[in-house]
Amino acid sequence: MSDLHLLDNIIWNTLSGPHARFAAGMAHARRYARGFSPIVGFAAAESPDFDALAPFCAAGERLYCDRWSGKAPPGWQIDAESTMFKMVWDAPMPTQDAAADALPLCPEHAGQALALAELTQPGPFGPRTPELGDYFGYFEGERLVAMAGERFQAGTLREISGVCTHPDFQGRGLARRLMLKLIRRQMQRGELSFLHVMRANIHARALYQRMGFRDHLETVVRVVSLR
Repeated sequence: MSDLHLLDNIIWNTLSGPHARFAAGMAHARRYARGFSPIVGFAAAESPDFDALAPFCAAGERLYCDRWSGKAPPGWQIDAESTMFKMVWDAPMPTQDAAADALPLCPEHAGQALALAELTQPGPFGPRTPELGDYFGYFEGERLVAMAGERFQAGTLREISGVCTHPDFQGRGLARRLMLKLIRRQMQRGELSFLHVMRANIHARALYQRMGFRDHLETVVRVVSLR
């Protein structure tokens, strides 16, 4: 049986499953612990229990969630709203490691990874995000100039995330090579690769489609904060 249904509420399925050790929260509401990606998930994604989540959040802390489009509950505010596509890999396994020369990112690279993410804004990212899966990068001397890694997982689903390239090094295909490396590794483990891309990021979505990803679902994504 396919695990694709787990993708519909992948944040919750991750935080209540494989990443429970990285999470904080209650039975029906969880978030990544501080230091990881500022993301929250709910057992009932379309009717989230914000009261259960509140004790684990700081006032003004900006948190990402998806699948929910109701009004802000008392004590909370919606800071941003858009939609994003969940895309799944729908092509053969890459025949070779496209980034055999990339280096694995280790804990000592946390500062460099965070700096690159803050510069390029690939999505919610924290200093401990690379601990959530395998991350690889390209360096120019001591500077990290491109990276990609893994985040959400549930069943046989494994996300590719944190894909970004320093503006001075774009156009060389570095991020694409890193993604193909991860896809090959995931498929060798029997996993199905997927990713998220914002609707407004037209060029990235088109690239992912050319690579072999297909749209699975478009969902609302919001940034919320506790007042």
